[in-house]
Amino acid sequence: MKQVKLLSREERGAAARWAADTTWSEQEKYLEDPGYMECVRDILEHPIFQSMEQYIQHGSTSCKAHCIQVSYLSYHLCRKFGWDYRMAARAGLLHDLFLYDWHTHARETGNHFHGFTHPRTALNNARKHFSLCRGEADIILCHMWPLTPIPPKSMAGMMVVYADKLCSVTETALQVRGWFAMTFLYRGKPVGHA
Repeated sequence: MKQVKLLSREERGAAARWAADTTWSEQEKYLEDPGYMECVRDILEHPIFQSMEQYIQHGSTSCKAHCIQVSYLSYHLCRKFGWDYRMAARAGLLHDLFLYDWHTHARETGNHFHGFTHPRTALNNARKHFSLCRGEADIILCHMWPLTPIPPKSMAGMMVVYADKLCSVTETALQVRGWFAMTFLYRGKPVGHA
């Protein structure tokens, strides 16, 4: 079995800082990366992908911004390690193409298992609108591993799993940090005083 070089402590820290910085997504710097755009332009420009902007994923991050962040991080890390960066970039964009607000989904439908069921929904939606290779389909279907029992079959898929977890945690942490600051640090203090 091929030995996989893990990210160093510095590289993990850099990836976490990158995932916590939402300004790059808002500035759309990824659009200036010709290698990345060659892989994903058709998806980014598609109206169904653009519609993901209306759904919040974690904290105040839209589903579209989350998927771009997962995709772009996966793309860079796969290029670094010599894995299939194109497949990671494309599947990363489509991994959460479930097209509903998961915060209200259970209340509206009675389906309380979004974490388990949305990969299949995302895959079905992706197949309706895009041509997928077998590896991309596998990554979308298995991206919630270990919550779902079967891991992705490729290292590109494992990178999407890693990027998805890292981005999700940082997006949620930003919301928790804001809540903590408002609840405990600024409670009862006059505006303009630290």
